[in-house]
Amino acid sequence: MKPEKKPLGLYIHIPFCRSKCDYCDFYSLAGHEEGMDNYQRALLAHLKETALSARSFSVDTIYFGGGAPSFYGEKRLRELLSAVKKHYRVDRDAEITFEANPDSVSFRALRALRRAGFNRISMGLQSACPAELLSIHRPHTVEQGGEAVAAARKAKLKNLSLDLIYGLPGQTMDSWQRSVEYALSLGPEHLSCYGLKVEEGTALAARVSRGEALPDDDAQADMYLWTVERLRALGYEQYEISNFARPGRASRHNMKYWTLGEYAGFGPGAHSDLGDVRYAYLRSLDTYCAGVEAGVSVLESSERIPPRERDIEYVMLGLRLTQGISRQEFENRYRLPFAPIQSVLERFHASGHAALVGGRWRLTPEGFLVSNQIIGQALEALAGEKLRREEANARHDYRVR
Repeated sequence: MKPEKKPLGLYIHIPFCRSKCDYCDFYSLAGHEEGMDNYQRALLAHLKETALSARSFSVDTIYFGGGAPSFYGEKRLRELLSAVKKHYRVDRDAEITFEANPDSVSFRALRALRRAGFNRISMGLQSACPAELLSIHRPHTVEQGGEAVAAARKAKLKNLSLDLIYGLPGQTMDSWQRSVEYALSLGPEHLSCYGLKVEEGTALAARVSRGEALPDDDAQADMYLWTVERLRALGYEQYEISNFARPGRASRHNMKYWTLGEYAGFGPGAHSDLGDVRYAYLRSLDTYCAGVEAGVSVLESSERIPPRERDIEYVMLGLRLTQGISRQEFENRYRLPFAPIQSVLERFHASGHAALVGGRWRLTPEGFLVSNQIIGQALEALAGEKLRREEANARHDYRVR
């Protein structure tokens, strides 16, 4: 009997977009359409080359992110997916997602993508308030959002995810609620509701540095907690801090990131975690294309992290999920005591920020609001325990276990 192939996710980065949104710090380029064909050749070559190291894997998720893959054009996306299917073993029920902006889709293109094998679309609505869309320089209108969803449904795409952002300039609880209700009226299977982050180097960061005000932490907390309750009442299950889905519709690809699954990324700025090695490519379109063509390394970083040494990631990522973390799972995997982490979680349990459910520790919605603080204290406790054990080993005191 042949050994069962390990699951693998593929991430293909499309760095092109019509315009750069003020909050975006992903590697994306506006006004570089002339580079699309050269990039396509590089991606096709890189996919073929990497397939040799993925022969022991079976691809069960494929994700085209950006930028705006829909702006890249359906013909190029179909060609890339065809290449993946040619060079990799792709599961028959693989989840195949592409990101889209409402201004760069059409019924014909969406139908062609669905027929090619794409079965999930993630669309960036971000807001249903015209003034808020303008404030962050989104390239679409509220009406285009509704039309794009209608086109996706007409094209028989049955797994739709919508993105919304709370904490936008000028946003109020009332306008946020209107955005959520509008998104819900479109009947998505999945909703991602992200708190706005002001990333260094973005246009929004420059605006804030000049004194522009944003909704404060308390206002954003109120928006978040209202959203959790509203979506729960309608049957959407929260499975991660910012993500909600109908039963069985959680993003299988994103779950790989949060559960330490293996994935291979392609494109400038893309990250991978494959064969115990975590690596990332340089954030430069020209360098990536030239490097792939010349057969030279385009890596920005590379680090080997054996499974036994991923205890920090297990805690940090696991506490982002509503499934949480398990004492038994942690101690079996990493041969470290869970007690220091549990002592932190017990303190937050007393304040209503953490809960023990079915033998697993998880954060409550209120806990998710201060997750950085909780996770930071848990990791600090874990680091202290590891240091204590190292010092005991140096003293040859083997009573410490």
